[in-house]
Amino acid sequence: MEANEFGRMVRRIRDRVTPEAVGLPPGRRRRAAGLRREELAALAGISADYLTRLEQGRATSPSAQIVASLARALRISDAERELLYRLAGHAAPGLDVVPTRIPPSVQRMLDRLANTPVAVYDATMTLIQANAPFDALMGETSSWRGNERNAVWRHIVGPAGRVLQSQEDHDDLVAGLVSDLRLTASRYPADRSVTRLVAALTAASPQFVELWENGDLGPRRQDPSKRKTIEHPLVGRITLDCDTLIVTTDDLRIMVYTAEPGTEDAERLALAVVLGTQTLVE
Repeated sequence: MEANEFGRMVRRIRDRVTPEAVGLPPGRRRRAAGLRREELAALAGISADYLTRLEQGRATSPSAQIVASLARALRISDAERELLYRLAGHAAPGLDVVPTRIPPSVQRMLDRLANTPVAVYDATMTLIQANAPFDALMGETSSWRGNERNAVWRHIVGPAGRVLQSQEDHDDLVAGLVSDLRLTASRYPADRSVTRLVAALTAASPQFVELWENGDLGPRRQDPSKRKTIEHPLVGRITLDCDTLIVTTDDLRIMVYTAEPGTEDAERLALAVVLGTQTLVE
């Protein structure tokens, strides 16, 4: 099979996928119905230049992470996803690997929450997908790379985000995240990405080492992730409910941020989303 067959397949799928099918506005002055290269690159979290080189066969060895990102952005079927992995020289992830796929049924639910800040994490608490309102609230996530996309890493190593917490709440949240990561590692012992994450955290943080070796799986003092106060650079502090929905069959965590209607927090959230999404479009 020719080396650039992977790129040709990506191009064929991109040409047939409409913006509406992936949650983008249709826009005007389109020469074709499919996605623009820049749109797919943004959805997949890669540069447009790299996508161009992939499609033209000038980049022929995409990583499994790149394949997963493209498959997720294009919302392809299971059969096409498996073929895309094979063309890139990888085996499609099996049951012994942490799932990072968002199935069509879950994606349809996310599309219905298009005006609500929503982020989807895998079982290691690595960010898979964040919508535009989430980026408007928390800061743009498309530039996050590698371990920066992992919530355990960001809470222990950094960089710090916009959520304000007392030291007690922060410590309790970190302890819970490390406990959950230990359970995930036990469920997916063959997943090398989990092993690499644990090794990186071990090298970077004595706090992580202490929590990891402690092995405490007891009840937490409270759930510090339920109620969050965000320091937004444009509208000030916003206090929101943060509910985490678990998709058990695909081992996903969906975090949804809402405010009680009619409150100042609801008004500030709406303003933050409007201001942030306008900035992202420009």
